Amino acid sequence: MISWNVLREMDALRREMDHLFGDLNQEQGQRSAFLPGLGTRRYPRINLREDGDNFYLDALLPGVESKDLEINLTGNTLTLSGERQAENLEDARWQRQERGHGKFMRTLELPLDIQADDISAEYKDGVLHVVLPKAEEVKPRQIRIKVAS
Repeated sequence: MISWNVLREMDALRREMDHLFGDLNQEQGQRSAFLPGLGTRRYPRINLREDGDNFYLDALLPGVESKDLEINLTGNTLTLSGERQAENLEDARWQRQERGHGKFMRTLELPLDIQADDISAEYKDGVLHVVLPKAEEVKPRQIRIKVAS
């Protein structure tokens, strides 16, 4: 009797779907890693942390020019978008091509309101560092306790 493994079957189906959509994207000159909703990876990879005053976002964007990046904030929704330009190698015969190119967009819902006027961003060595100050009304406050006499 052959044992049936649902996880193995789901993985095989995912690979087939990735292959199908990958073929369609290559016909259009796009890579699946850069199309929202297609593929299994989210791009760019991010880290998001916080302290009492700020959120800190670090996004890995190797090979992307800073002029091709855009950050937008609407309410507490942050959108990072841009484009990684394709290498112009007309005479190249590719043996393997794993680095994608094309447009990308990553949207992130922040759990608290942000002070939009004070956001700062720096791009260095392929990593985008964004500081998102929390709005004053959502920052933690210490309450003084009166002693009753």
